[in-house]
Amino acid sequence: MAIVECKAVTKTYQTGQVAVQALRGIDLTIGEGEFTVIAGPSGSGKSTLLNLVGALDVPTGGEIRVIGRDLAAMSAAELSSLRRHHIGFIFQAYNLIPVLSAYENVEFIMMIQGVPYAERRRRAMDILAKVGLAELADRRPVDMSGGQQQRVAVARAIVSRPQLILADEPTANLDSKTGSELIDLMERLNGEEGMTFLFSSHDRMVIERSRRLLILRDGQIVEDRLQNHAA
Repeated sequence: MAIVECKAVTKTYQTGQVAVQALRGIDLTIGEGEFTVIAGPSGSGKSTLLNLVGALDVPTGGEIRVIGRDLAAMSAAELSSLRRHHIGFIFQAYNLIPVLSAYENVEFIMMIQGVPYAERRRRAMDILAKVGLAELADRRPVDMSGGQQQRVAVARAIVSRPQLILADEPTANLDSKTGSELIDLMERLNGEEGMTFLFSSHDRMVIERSRRLLILRDGQIVEDRLQNHAA
């Protein structure tokens, strides 16, 4: 099953009198259960592509389908529901709510979804345990390290069991050991839960751990290859 389908996708930004072509005709299919990294230099269009796939922005041209739905044909309310129920986001800057504890940050998406309290509590504590943060459930982001905050962000993204996880430079602010542990966690969730992961990254370690690698340059996919890994 195709989770993401992009056909001839373009994105142009207008800066004053200058038109900047961020994406130039992207054709891409991401299948269910993939663990794929989009790599490329800064300005190549990695984050732009993730934002379009995540329905956070709209393309200038072309078609994007996510879980079989044509994003251009959906209303704002339908797009919001798609993001809320089917897509998990992991941002480079974590984007945690500073006044909420780790537990409350993870619980928040389920509150919006209308999940009953007892189920929210069980799932939030279970996922915090999976990311090794059960003992820090009551701690606010300011009292956590960067690695701990990023693990909270991962827990928040996956707690609603979305079909697609979009991760934009998830290891950029982490040391190599913490970054490696984070990718270990994502690989485990990919294997155990069947979640589809699509990353943007220029981190060599993340690129080497991916099972499929897309190279983006000047808004175009210039390489698309499967990678073999020893068991």
